[in-house]
Amino acid sequence: MTILWTIIVGAVIGALARLAMPGRQPVGIIVTILLGIVGAFLGSWITTQFGYANANGGFAVLPFVVGIVVAAVLIAIYVAITGRSNRVHH
Repeated sequence: MTILWTIIVGAVIGALARLAMPGRQPVGIIVTILLGIVGAFLGSWITTQFGYANANGGFAVLPFVVGIVVAAVLIAIYVAITGRSNRVHH
């Protein structure tokens, strides 16, 4: 169940990161999910390093938002590295 939850959270964070970015990104669903998962883990790690603790329990908003930002940066890096070769030209 943990793996499924990780995939779902990664998909949500990756999708929200892509929505937050201007324009279209030539990134497939699998890469979006993988970068979303990495963004989620890094978002949690970064907020923990700055002393964030979800003392009240429930949904941890700050790590989620930081995860979206990190995933957006990762998607931008991915697009920059892969270039325009993945785009379909019309």
